[in-house]
Amino acid sequence: MTQGSYKQFCPVAMAAEILCTRWTVVLLRELVAGSTRFNDLRRGVPRMSPALLSQRLKELECAGIVERGQGGAEYHLTEAGRELTPVVEAFGIWGQRWVSHDLSLEQLDAQLLVWDMRRHLDPTPLPPRRCVILLCFTDQPEAKRRAWLVVEPDGEVDLCTVDPGFDVDLFVSSDLRTMTAIWMGYETVRAAIDSEALLLTGDPGIAANMQRWLGLSPFAPHARAQRLAA
Repeated sequence: MTQGSYKQFCPVAMAAEILCTRWTVVLLRELVAGSTRFNDLRRGVPRMSPALLSQRLKELECAGIVERGQGGAEYHLTEAGRELTPVVEAFGIWGQRWVSHDLSLEQLDAQLLVWDMRRHLDPTPLPPRRCVILLCFTDQPEAKRRAWLVVEPDGEVDLCTVDPGFDVDLFVSSDLRTMTAIWMGYETVRAAIDSEALLLTGDPGIAANMQRWLGLSPFAPHARAQRLAA
C-alpha cells in the first residue's frame, strides 16, 4: 500500500504501513463519523485534494478496510474498518488531552468547523419548527464569512454556504478562533458572550440554549475535564 516499507514482521509496523500515510487517519475519522459519499468525505477533509482522496479510498479498499456500496457511489467501513473506531477515538482523545490547545487553535478551518457543527448539532433544545442559524465569522474573507445551519422539524440539519432564502432565527457573530474554541470545549458560550467575543442576536430562547444545541466536538468532554482539573 505504501511506497516504502518498515520491513518488520511486527504487527505495529505492518498496521502503520497501512494507516500512517498522510491523511489516512483523518479520512478514517470521517468514515467513522458516518460520511459515506465522496462529496461528504471531501467536506470533512477540505484541504485534501480529490485525487489524493480517491487514491486513499482505493488503498483502504485494497486493504479490506473500506468497501463500495450503492452502485459504487458510497464507501462503508468493513468489519476490519469498524474495529479501527476505538483507535481513531484514542487518537482524538490523546490529541485533545496532550496537544496544546493554543497550537490546535492555530489550525483554523471555517469549512471543517461548520461541517462538524452541522454533524453534531442537537436539535432537541430547539423549537419544533424550522430554525435557521446564521454563523458569521467576522475575521474571515467574504467568501468564507457566512454559513447557514437549517434545522428542520424532523431534526435533519442542512448546511448552506449561500443564503437559503429563509428568515434567520439567530445571528451568531464571532471570530473563527472563538467559535472553534467553543466547539472544541476550550471555551463556553457564556464566557465568550461575557468577554464580548461572541454576539447573539435574534430568538432569545434559541440564544439561551446555544450551549446545549451546539453539540460540541466528541472530544470536548476531555477538554472540559482538563480545564476542571487545572
